[in-house]
Amino acid sequence: MELFPAIDLRDGQAVRLFQGDYDQMTVYSSSPAEVARQFKAKGAKNLHLVDLDGAKDGRLVNFESIRQIVSDLDLFVEVGGGIRDEDRIRQYLDLGVGRVILGTIAVKDTGFLEKMVAKYKEKIAVGVDVKDGYVAINGWKEVTEREGMEFCRYLAGIGVKTVIYTDISRDGGLKGTNLEAYRRLAEIDGLDIVASGGISFEEEITALKETTYGAILGKALYDGLLDLEQALRLAE
Repeated sequence: MELFPAIDLRDGQAVRLFQGDYDQMTVYSSSPAEVARQFKAKGAKNLHLVDLDGAKDGRLVNFESIRQIVSDLDLFVEVGGGIRDEDRIRQYLDLGVGRVILGTIAVKDTGFLEKMVAKYKEKIAVGVDVKDGYVAINGWKEVTEREGMEFCRYLAGIGVKTVIYTDISRDGGLKGTNLEAYRRLAEIDGLDIVASGGISFEEEITALKETTYGAILGKALYDGLLDLEQALRLAE
């Protein structure tokens, strides 16, 4: 199983939000590139970056931080947050980003999604953020009528390879992730599922290894609940 240490970017800093709430933000470092270097030094091969400014209002204030990380470190980097048009997709791919993650736009404009998947193939991933079983968009503030599992089946049907599935209720809570959801998602043929939200314990990594392609580690790393080197050993 692939592990993706996460760096959330806001105003050029590495931060974490609690359940997507910008008013509940903790700043961990003024140098996201240094955080990425520390992850690599511990053995990370992948990195999950989220541009929170882009997600909130479309501003590209973290582009230089992302460019520095991608250019300086030999890591597979996936980026999400506010990617709403093809120009932004190309900007990131031209930097050397391995995969871009579409979120709200993937739900609101399936025609655009299908076009981008057909054109860029496995370089397009979709972030599926779920609250009480239904897909949430616009920074998790709006819950749609689209059921999460059904949406993932649709994504598999149009050729999406990678889905980052987040149970919003678990995000940032350090109380564990939704293992049952990932067991159900494993039944969908053709999808590489990346687990996200609340992964806090070593036994969860062991359990997820049986069902998922990858897992994103965030607050549990920053707060010392999980050790990245040990987590990587468990994921092998």
